[in-house]
Amino acid sequence: MATLDTMDRALFDRVARARLPGLHPWLPRLSRAADHGVLWQASAAALAAFGGRTGRRAALRGIGSLAIASAVANVAAKHLTRRPRPLLEQVPLARQLVRQPFTTSFPSGHSASAAAFAVGVAIESPLLGAVVAPVAGAVALSRVYVGAHYPGDVLAGVALGAGAAALTLRWWPRHVAATVPAAPPRVAVPALPGGTGLCVVVNTGSGGGNGNGDGPDPTAAELSSLLPGADVRLFGPDDDLAELLESAADDAAGRGGALGVCGGDGTVNLAASVAAARGLPLAVFPGGTLNHFAVDLGINSLRATAEAVEGGHACAVDLGLAADDGRQRVFVNTFSLGVYPELVSLREKLEGRIGKWPALAISVLRVLATAEPVEVEVSGVPRRLWLLFAGNGSYDPPGFAPTRRAGLADGKLDVRTVDGSSPFARTRLAGAFLSGTMGRSRVYRAARLSGLEVTSLGSARRISVDGESVPAHGSLRLAKARAGLTVYRPAEPDPA
Repeated sequence: MATLDTMDRALFDRVARARLPGLHPWLPRLSRAADHGVLWQASAAALAAFGGRTGRRAALRGIGSLAIASAVANVAAKHLTRRPRPLLEQVPLARQLVRQPFTTSFPSGHSASAAAFAVGVAIESPLLGAVVAPVAGAVALSRVYVGAHYPGDVLAGVALGAGAAALTLRWWPRHVAATVPAAPPRVAVPALPGGTGLCVVVNTGSGGGNGNGDGPDPTAAELSSLLPGADVRLFGPDDDLAELLESAADDAAGRGGALGVCGGDGTVNLAASVAAARGLPLAVFPGGTLNHFAVDLGINSLRATAEAVEGGHACAVDLGLAADDGRQRVFVNTFSLGVYPELVSLREKLEGRIGKWPALAISVLRVLATAEPVEVEVSGVPRRLWLLFAGNGSYDPPGFAPTRRAGLADGKLDVRTVDGSSPFARTRLAGAFLSGTMGRSRVYRAARLSGLEVTSLGSARRISVDGESVPAHGSLRLAKARAGLTVYRPAEPDPA
């Protein structure tokens, strides 16, 4: 260690005596700009504003990585090591900081933050990471150049920051552009030029519509522009959505056309039930907040669906079925019972302000602090569960927060349970989630099944179907309707 310290000090002295003509005016300014993470916060804001979805993901991961690295470097590591700052005798006065740091030297917090932000951005976008990396490297170099740190402090900070960024992958898997596989065998459906024969119900309260039924609705206006022959109907505050969809479906069937729906996943769920019952093809126009079903179909715009309708491009997808006490409910995305509905509701309230994954972490901790597992019987076996989740098709990633599907016609339910009967189940669940080890936890089970019997719902009084909480009683059977719904789908799905 003494030899390393001697080498570190000698290298610092060489840098102190060096003059870098091209960088000399800029390094001290760059070092000051990175104080308190201001430089990286501004960079994140620029990425989020101008970088599209990729830029927003990169900005969020970069700032999250920075927060972890800064806390470890400035709170824990500096307190433990207490290495004195370098002496400044050989550093020219013009390069020295006006306000000298008062904390200890090892590791360099600036370097940790710079590396964490750069690597975090690069995880989401190597191209954006390549743009940020030279700036991060210059910040790290500047800390030695202005005399604030020894080179060893900087190298340790860079390693710590890179490690913090890599650690975020345990909670937040890297986004991979959703690949929509080759569609199930194409289904013959009517091509509807101009939308003639299509009856579309627009739920103005699902997305950005005015939601009050007064004045022109921009989504409905866009649909009418894209498909001037379509019959576009607005769901207003005095309407019954189920009745409006059934009426639209009856009219579409009489015209030899199709049912269309524009709204969130709950609205799409109801439309799918109506269309499947009548054997009508369904055109899904994304109009909600998340649009999981549309996105998994490869639909990210109203135009994409409009082109599929006019071209007569469609495929058959599976439907999930949840039957209790004689009533059968359809789900196009997910079914759940236990704490999941409450968790999702809380997460969605928070994620607009702090991002999806920080919101999920806070939601897990809050829900687990007060909730209790439900007592049910699965295939006749008593179970105490925090969660029973079933996805219509295989979801990624594994664990507590499935978000995306690559296929919608695999004939399987993605069933996940989180056990609440083992000792310290609440603590183990929170620990597994926060450590990113949910997929390997003993309280977590996953399987791909064609059906599942919940022979008694016990203390579970409500279930969630495509995000909508509904009452349930008695027993429950989960199943799949293979190719149960015909849906218009672009010939070339939109990139995610």
